[in-house]
Amino acid sequence: MSNMVSGNTIAEVASLIGDVARANMLSALMGGQALTAGELARHAGVTAQTTSGHLGKLAKAHLIAVEKQGRHRYYRLASPEVAHVIHALMAVAADGPKRHHPVGPKDEALRLARTCYDHMAGRLAIALADSLTGNGYLLLGDGAGLITDEGRRFFCDFGIDLDQLTRSKRPLCRTCLDWSERRPHLAGQLGGALLSRALAVGWIGRREETRALRITRAGEIGFAETFRLPSDWRIAPSETLMVRRLPGSSIPAAGTACRSQD
Repeated sequence: MSNMVSGNTIAEVASLIGDVARANMLSALMGGQALTAGELARHAGVTAQTTSGHLGKLAKAHLIAVEKQGRHRYYRLASPEVAHVIHALMAVAADGPKRHHPVGPKDEALRLARTCYDHMAGRLAIALADSLTGNGYLLLGDGAGLITDEGRRFFCDFGIDLDQLTRSKRPLCRTCLDWSERRPHLAGQLGGALLSRALAVGWIGRREETRALRITRAGEIGFAETFRLPSDWRIAPSETLMVRRLPGSSIPAAGTACRSQD
């Protein structure tokens, strides 16, 4: 880094995230949708006046951004970098004392399928990553991925235009460590495109007031047939099952490659 960030600056940002109410707000925004102050207040369990103060501090630190539509204001995470930080903290927190993480029906729904900022996470996302690598459409290693020629044809048939995605400076494809399954799922532009396409064709739907995704009947059939998912994909995968990695954990020069940068 040409401009080193001071310890004081890091501590300041960490202290903002470290407040319970603000942490709950940021976690709610990990669903990828912009939310109102009232919605964030419910997630945080605080009053509207208190919420306003929290949102002001988060916006000043560039952790959230505000979008205005008429008289309404909507809040979202400021960037993929912020989402990456929050997700990393979730993964670390998941390793904490189990008594702090009671398991309930809502947690089980989140473990099955949820949004992780702009892409899918949970067992469904893990099963999709396994399928794409197992069928030779993707090669993954060290947080980066390569789309094979066969993979390009597959994504084109599924309705994802890779040429359109590569026009952005954001990485086309990277992996993101799933905090509940402890294995990588797909992120980057490709991960976002998979989520958008699955929503567009009605295979999944968003649930209100939660990041959990609802898998429709069409989705059960579509994911199984198109991605050749195993019948037991809903069961937590064994920790010994690993996605196929590139030899030497390196990315060859040929093909469409990408590396985690966001």
